[in-house]
Amino acid sequence: MGGIEITGPRDFEAAEHILTPEALEFAGGLCRQFEERRVQLLQDRVDRHARIQAGEDPTFPAETQEVRDADWKVAAAPADLNCRWAEITGPVDRKMMINALNSGAKVFMADIEDALSPSWRNVIEGQENLYDAVRKQLEFTNPGNGKEYRLKDEIATLLVRPRGWHLIEKNALIDGRPVSAGIFDFALYFFHNAKAALSRGSGPYFYLPKLENRHEARLWNDIFVAAQDALGVPQGSVRATVLIETILAAFEMEEILYELRDHSAGLNAGRWDYIFSAIKKFAFREDLVLPDRGQITMTVPFMRSYTELLVRTCHGRGAHAIGGMAAFIPSRRDAEVNATALAAVTADKEREAGDGFDGSWVAHPDLVPIALEVFSTKMEGRPNQKERLRQDVAVAPGSLIDLNVPGGTLTEQGLRNNVSVGLQYMNSWLNGNGAAAINNLMEDAATAEIARAQLWQWVHRGARMDNGEQVTPELYEQVRDEELSRLGGREASRYGLAVALLDDLVLGSEFQEFLTLQAYRHI
Repeated sequence: MGGIEITGPRDFEAAEHILTPEALEFAGGLCRQFEERRVQLLQDRVDRHARIQAGEDPTFPAETQEVRDADWKVAAAPADLNCRWAEITGPVDRKMMINALNSGAKVFMADIEDALSPSWRNVIEGQENLYDAVRKQLEFTNPGNGKEYRLKDEIATLLVRPRGWHLIEKNALIDGRPVSAGIFDFALYFFHNAKAALSRGSGPYFYLPKLENRHEARLWNDIFVAAQDALGVPQGSVRATVLIETILAAFEMEEILYELRDHSAGLNAGRWDYIFSAIKKFAFREDLVLPDRGQITMTVPFMRSYTELLVRTCHGRGAHAIGGMAAFIPSRRDAEVNATALAAVTADKEREAGDGFDGSWVAHPDLVPIALEVFSTKMEGRPNQKERLRQDVAVAPGSLIDLNVPGGTLTEQGLRNNVSVGLQYMNSWLNGNGAAAINNLMEDAATAEIARAQLWQWVHRGARMDNGEQVTPELYEQVRDEELSRLGGREASRYGLAVALLDDLVLGSEFQEFLTLQAYRHI
């Protein structure tokens, strides 16, 4: 039986420390035990999508009506997860982790998923950084200027986001086949840090990405139970916040909380991936052409329905409801850009606090004070507002899949922005950086997914821009070349490969599920 065979290099310090025989035996046991179920759940996704394409509309499952009608609550939040007014996210990069943990945010989500380009070294050194963060020994010295970074006495509560069910780790094999990247990420972190975190008054806390239904939540719960048993960690020590970032999961929020109820830390409105999921699941519809990405705000009807239902669902079950990402990055050069963007961020957080959310996400330390101020003012000294049950909210299934955006338009600037963001993000990702600052926004895989998904939809639906011009493959190629020239051309950095990948995603006859599945072959 044995553990995991490592085919990636081990000639660096973090690998020696993290990839111990004991850790690999533990990770291998979990990967082996649950792989068959993971594969089946991925096939279930394919089958479900085929039924939707054949005309089946998603709805609240009739077979789980008893769960929705029953009186139950999730486990009470641990002390260090009870107040979550401001949460900051970022990759498991050493310097960025220190800045995030020191930012004053209540929570830091260390991301091994959408904000990380998962090169083997990035993944394993990220685990080493997490190990040091749990023990408050994380330090960094900038080799360029000698500046030193260290953790403060008071830091944010650490949560870790492993990779999604669809991803593999190609450098770790069982029986000659790559292991589940998500289980691998979880297992290494849990093995090295669960007991240390508990001894410091915290615990092994996670964010779970891209779940589509209750069965996928049940698999995570069973992994938590098995991991805690295997290491003698008390059951219920693991706490997980689920990102509701697929449109199908919105129909099973109650059930997802129920499956994880002993380990649940609430739900999060993962807005960018949710928009991508909506396009992906319904891209086949001839009548559906979404407008510019910037026009799909949290106030459009289908996004409003989803977020209000999330708050009602969470608070009815005693769970935290966490709002979406503010991706703005303040500019050091343009005060006017800052003023406009910060006003928009403030309004966004005020809307979320007013709707009943218990906290929200930001991408940059300078935005933490805004979220803290908005939510602390709204809470009036309370750690959360879970007592606001939002029983005024009633969401019909059809309102979640009515993707009409009133007044929405497709513009040439929107087309160009999607092309440019797609190229820049893929180039960044291929170069090892999964969190790219583009046009004063922190772009990760989710926002790049929206960009390329819209491009595919516009090209294959022959969408017309507000100037009357039709989006054709030829127009896409013309805009691509023009935007590429502004970035230095195909010979610059890894843009040649980025172009090839984007072309395949946009011009291919079939909509490809995840851009990272294509790009992962090249790192």
